Amino acid sequence: MALLGDLGLTLGRWAGRPGVRVEKDSGDPAVARVREAAVAADWATVREVLEARPESENRVELLWAVGDAAGVEQWITRVIDDQPEAPLPKLVAGIRHISWGWEARTGARASQVSREQFEVFHTRLRKAEEWLYEAAEREPRWTSPWYGLQVTGRGLQVGQETARRRFEATVRRDPHHLEAHQQQLQQVCDKWGGSHEEMHAFARESAFTAPTGTLLGQLVAVAHIEEWLSLDSGPDAAYMRRPEVRTSLHEAADHSYRHPDFVRRGGWNQVLNTFAMAFSLAGDRTAARECFRATDGRVTEFPWYYLDGNDPAAAYRKQRSSAGR
Repeated sequence: MALLGDLGLTLGRWAGRPGVRVEKDSGDPAVARVREAAVAADWATVREVLEARPESENRVELLWAVGDAAGVEQWITRVIDDQPEAPLPKLVAGIRHISWGWEARTGARASQVSREQFEVFHTRLRKAEEWLYEAAEREPRWTSPWYGLQVTGRGLQVGQETARRRFEATVRRDPHHLEAHQQQLQQVCDKWGGSHEEMHAFARESAFTAPTGTLLGQLVAVAHIEEWLSLDSGPDAAYMRRPEVRTSLHEAADHSYRHPDFVRRGGWNQVLNTFAMAFSLAGDRTAARECFRATDGRVTEFPWYYLDGNDPAAAYRKQRSSAGR
């Protein structure tokens, strides 16, 4: 298998294209370090890594790395007992219970999830909310507890009004928090009780009220991909190739990654991957090639898993070839 992978990289270079690889951890070594510490129940290192990343610099990826580690739910409660007034252990416990809850629910459609699975899912999310509210009370300036509450709110179906208040609580603390906006976009999707119209309006307002070069331009592309996903085969392709969809994508691109103020930080590569997929589906090969060139073969799982859940890199590679890159 390794030989085949190496051959793929070589052929990519022969074709004048970089090899394709799924980017893990956004290239941030702190993510791997904090994940390893979480698996080892090494709270001292987990705390050191998380405290070194201020909320203002968005430590969501680090928190999810801890939250996705099996077994954290067992040892983090002991840390909380030892440090009952400390907000960070409660934040970690809240994020872990979100991930642990979704492990019980699985990614299956609701009709395929048993009643027992839903009961465990909801129990764990409600416990997550307890920890997150306590962390928010102890650190009122932190964004992460409120972001976590956006995620639990969607799982617990708290309703659009409550969900909106949680989103607003997050962005009061960090107006251009990418992950918070991504969560709210999902919240107003048709599949979560919103509508296509509300989703597109939210995406455009968020993107174009943000400063130029914003990562939030991605929301416009995601909204079009979400509507594409909601349609049957045939109408989905016709939708993406509408002139107004292409125009919308170009306007967002001009305000986002094409602008001189765009900085390659945080989720920048996911933004470019998302536009690469959206322009590919829209049949705009020139714009797609621009994005593929900028990603340099670094694939983010989102949004390519919509095309191939087992192999996002294969979906990227296929669309890149179709774009003539």
